[in-house]
Amino acid sequence: MTTIAISTPGVSQSSGASSSSSGSDSDSDVSSQISRLTNQITKLQQQLKDVTNSDSSAEEKQKQQEQIQGQIEMLQAQLAQLQRQQAEEAAKKQQNSNSSGNPSDPKVADGVNRPTAENQINVYI
Repeated sequence: MTTIAISTPGVSQSSGASSSSSGSDSDSDVSSQISRLTNQITKLQQQLKDVTNSDSSAEEKQKQQEQIQGQIEMLQAQLAQLQRQQAEEAAKKQQNSNSSGNPSDPKVADGVNRPTAENQINVYI
């Protein structure tokens, strides 16, 4: 009988409080969590393949496969949550950068309605 020990490193689940922090630190933190979760999922998928090829009884294989699959599903749910959080933060940044000026004043290109030194026309009559 072969016993396969399954362990997953602790995964910190982000709370709503961390999403209120701003700056590149939260971006890199979310990105590193996404990367870590992706690596854990990959390792668990490899363990799942190893269980399938093991010499354990069919009942033990099924039990281990269900346990690993449950861990994979939990990590995928956390990964989806982090990806949603990252997308929301990106959308907020995009919205903030678009509304940086006075929203009632449309942005006008230089040289069209506001001539620059290089784009000025002198008309003599």
